[in-house]
Amino acid sequence: MHIGSPSGSNVPLVVFGCGYEQKFSGPTPPPSTPGVLGLGNGKISILSQLHSMGFIHNVLGHCLSAEGGGYLFLGDKFIPSSGIFWTPIIQSSLEKHYSTGPVDLFFNGKPTPAKGLQIIFDSGSSYTYFSPRVYTIVANMVNNDLKGKPLRRETKDPSLPICWKGVKPFKSLNEVNNYFKPLTLSFTKSKNLQFQLPPVAYLIITKFGNVCLGILNGNEAGLGNRNVVGDISLQDKVVVYDNEKQQIGWASANCKQIPH
Repeated sequence: MHIGSPSGSNVPLVVFGCGYEQKFSGPTPPPSTPGVLGLGNGKISILSQLHSMGFIHNVLGHCLSAEGGGYLFLGDKFIPSSGIFWTPIIQSSLEKHYSTGPVDLFFNGKPTPAKGLQIIFDSGSSYTYFSPRVYTIVANMVNNDLKGKPLRRETKDPSLPICWKGVKPFKSLNEVNNYFKPLTLSFTKSKNLQFQLPPVAYLIITKFGNVCLGILNGNEAGLGNRNVVGDISLQDKVVVYDNEKQQIGWASANCKQIPH
């Protein structure tokens, strides 16, 4: 991995790596998460190191394609010039997460009891995790909405806690999209600011051909009452973490098309 100045004359001394032995205190650890590269706003992250040396602005972003692939950028060169929605980062003296909120959760455009939530955007999490109360609300709403549809619970699939099977194995999410409703995170302090979670942003198809809920109980992963929006829900969007202006932004994007 080459990091250098535009002129090529200065190559910074940067320390970075990736975690391969993650520790979780919960009784049922989440799916394997090796290979986590720290990109938070703490002093030791590769982002903070490059910024402190004057190489980049303290900004990073990523664009993850639902088809696989995508790109990551450090600095502010690839922020979309238009169409991006911004929300302030909530400052915390103890944790260096990218937190924002408060948000209210909607299901199929209708309000739910989950209100005033603080949300962490975390590209280091493969799945999305909600606090036990919010997780129960979401799981029940999704389950209840499937009544009368050609899906039934599948308890033998070990991939994720909640799965359903169809009449025959599914090959892609396109086959099940119509059975599920969208979720929406509505930011209460910003007028008309919403983060949309269509079914593809919270479901997976397993190797057994079943469809599973990619939203997990954060308490079982040692996250307590935190609400973490992970990669599954960040797909097909360019997501920007601007530590200089203390804001998080996102815009719909074709993440297979890498900017020049």
